Amino acid sequence: MTLTSAEQGYLAAQPRGRLATIAPNGSPQNKPVGFSYNPGLGTIDIYGFNMGQSRKFRNVAANPRVAFVVDDAPGTGAEGMRFLEIRGLAETAAGQAPAEGGAHPQIIRIRPRRVISWNIDPAHPGLQARDVDADG
Repeated sequence: MTLTSAEQGYLAAQPRGRLATIAPNGSPQNKPVGFSYNPGLGTIDIYGFNMGQSRKFRNVAANPRVAFVVDDAPGTGAEGMRFLEIRGLAETAAGQAPAEGGAHPQIIRIRPRRVISWNIDPAHPGLQARDVDADG
Protein backbone atom coordinates (compact mmCIF):
# COMPACT_ATOMS: atom_id res chain seq x y z
CA MET A 1 0.00 0.00 0.00
CA THR A 2 1.45 3.35 -1.06
CA LEU A 3 -0.66 5.52 1.25
CA THR A 4 -1.97 4.61 4.69
CA SER A 5 -5.70 4.32 5.30
CA ALA A 6 -5.61 7.64 7.22
CA GLU A 7 -3.89 9.35 4.27
CA GLN A 8 -6.35 7.84 1.79
CA GLY A 9 -9.29 8.96 3.94
CA TYR A 10 -7.93 12.47 4.18
CA LEU A 11 -7.51 12.73 0.40
CA ALA A 12 -11.01 11.35 -0.21
CA ALA A 13 -12.45 14.18 1.92
CA GLN A 14 -10.62 16.99 0.10
CA PRO A 15 -11.84 18.53 -3.17
CA ARG A 16 -8.57 20.08 -4.41
CA GLY A 17 -4.83 20.03 -4.11
CA ARG A 18 -1.90 21.94 -5.55
CA LEU A 19 0.57 20.48 -8.01
CA ALA A 20 4.09 21.87 -8.30
CA THR A 21 5.97 21.10 -11.51
CA ILE A 22 9.23 22.29 -13.03
CA ALA A 23 9.25 24.13 -16.37
CA PRO A 24 11.93 23.31 -18.97
CA ASN A 25 13.79 26.51 -18.01
CA GLY A 26 13.92 25.34 -14.37
CA SER A 27 11.29 27.70 -12.98
CA PRO A 28 8.60 26.24 -10.69
CA GLN A 29 4.88 26.25 -11.41
CA ASN A 30 2.23 25.61 -8.75
CA LYS A 31 -1.44 25.20 -9.71
CA PRO A 32 -4.67 24.14 -8.00
CA VAL A 33 -5.93 20.83 -9.42
CA GLY A 34 -8.59 18.18 -9.08
CA PHE A 35 -7.37 14.73 -8.14
CA SER A 36 -8.23 11.24 -7.00
CA TYR A 37 -6.28 8.47 -5.33
CA ASN A 38 -5.97 5.36 -7.52
CA PRO A 39 -5.76 2.47 -5.02
CA GLY A 40 -5.12 -0.11 -7.74
CA LEU A 41 -1.91 1.64 -8.80
CA GLY A 42 -1.12 3.49 -5.58
CA THR A 43 -0.98 6.77 -7.52
CA ILE A 44 -2.44 10.25 -7.35
CA ASP A 45 -4.28 10.96 -10.61
CA ILE A 46 -4.53 14.67 -11.47
CA TYR A 47 -7.27 15.73 -13.87
CA GLY A 48 -8.66 18.95 -15.28
CA PHE A 49 -10.08 20.93 -18.15
CA ASN A 50 -7.85 20.78 -21.28
CA MET A 51 -5.20 18.92 -19.27
CA GLY A 52 -3.38 17.73 -22.40
CA GLN A 53 -2.80 21.33 -23.52
CA SER A 54 -1.79 22.68 -20.11
CA ARG A 55 1.63 23.95 -19.06
CA LYS A 56 1.70 21.48 -16.13
CA PHE A 57 1.12 18.59 -18.55
CA ARG A 58 4.00 19.77 -20.75
CA ASN A 59 6.19 20.38 -17.68
CA VAL A 60 5.70 16.78 -16.51
CA ALA A 61 6.56 15.48 -19.97
CA ALA A 62 9.86 17.40 -19.79
CA ASN A 63 10.69 16.79 -16.10
CA PRO A 64 8.78 14.17 -14.08
CA ARG A 65 9.72 15.46 -10.60
CA VAL A 66 6.67 16.92 -8.84
CA ALA A 67 5.24 17.76 -5.44
CA PHE A 68 1.54 17.57 -4.62
CA VAL A 69 0.01 19.16 -1.51
CA VAL A 70 -3.44 18.98 0.07
CA ASP A 71 -4.11 20.96 3.23
CA ASP A 72 -6.87 22.36 5.40
CA ALA A 73 -7.36 24.12 8.72
CA PRO A 74 -10.20 22.53 10.69
CA GLY A 75 -8.99 24.26 13.88
CA THR A 76 -6.76 27.10 15.03
CA GLY A 77 -3.03 27.29 15.54
CA ALA A 78 -0.57 24.59 14.52
CA GLU A 79 -2.71 21.91 16.18
CA GLY A 80 -5.62 22.84 13.92
CA MET A 81 -3.66 22.53 10.67
CA ARG A 82 -3.39 19.42 8.50
CA PHE A 83 -1.45 18.73 5.34
CA LEU A 84 -0.31 15.88 3.15
CA GLU A 85 2.62 16.42 0.78
CA ILE A 86 3.48 13.79 -1.80
CA ARG A 87 6.73 14.06 -3.69
CA GLY A 88 7.32 11.75 -6.58
CA LEU A 89 7.65 11.09 -10.25
CA ALA A 90 4.80 11.92 -12.60
CA GLU A 91 3.84 10.77 -16.04
CA THR A 92 1.27 11.87 -18.58
CA ALA A 93 -1.40 9.28 -19.26
CA ALA A 94 -4.95 8.65 -20.41
CA GLY A 95 -7.19 7.88 -17.49
CA GLN A 96 -10.65 7.89 -16.02
CA ALA A 97 -11.20 11.56 -15.28
CA PRO A 98 -14.46 12.38 -13.50
CA ALA A 99 -17.23 13.31 -15.93
CA GLU A 100 -18.33 16.41 -14.03
CA GLY A 101 -16.82 19.80 -14.69
CA GLY A 102 -15.58 19.12 -18.23
CA ALA A 103 -12.45 17.21 -17.17
CA HIS A 104 -10.61 15.57 -20.04
CA PRO A 105 -9.25 12.02 -20.20
CA GLN A 106 -5.61 13.16 -20.20
CA ILE A 107 -4.24 12.99 -16.67
CA ILE A 108 -1.02 13.42 -14.76
CA ARG A 109 -0.28 10.31 -12.70
CA ILE A 110 2.00 10.72 -9.68
CA ARG A 111 3.92 7.75 -8.31
CA PRO A 112 4.73 8.71 -4.70
CA ARG A 113 8.34 8.44 -3.50
CA ARG A 114 8.13 10.51 -0.30
CA VAL A 115 5.11 11.27 1.91
CA ILE A 116 5.16 14.05 4.51
CA SER A 117 2.17 14.84 6.68
CA TRP A 118 1.03 16.93 9.63
CA ASN A 119 -1.87 15.80 11.84
CA ILE A 120 -3.35 13.45 9.23
CA ASP A 121 -3.48 10.32 11.40
CA PRO A 122 -5.21 10.96 14.75
CA ALA A 123 -3.28 8.01 16.23
CA HIS A 124 0.01 9.71 15.26
CA PRO A 125 -0.43 13.51 15.49
CA GLY A 126 2.24 15.94 14.40
CA LEU A 127 4.83 15.56 11.68
CA GLN A 128 5.27 12.22 9.93
CA ALA A 129 7.58 11.49 7.00
CA ARG A 130 8.53 8.38 5.11
CA ASP A 131 9.96 7.17 1.83
CA VAL A 132 7.82 4.96 -0.37
CA ASP A 133 9.31 1.91 -2.05
CA ALA A 134 9.55 2.48 -5.81
CA ASP A 135 7.69 -0.82 -6.32
CA GLY A 136 4.71 0.53 -4.36
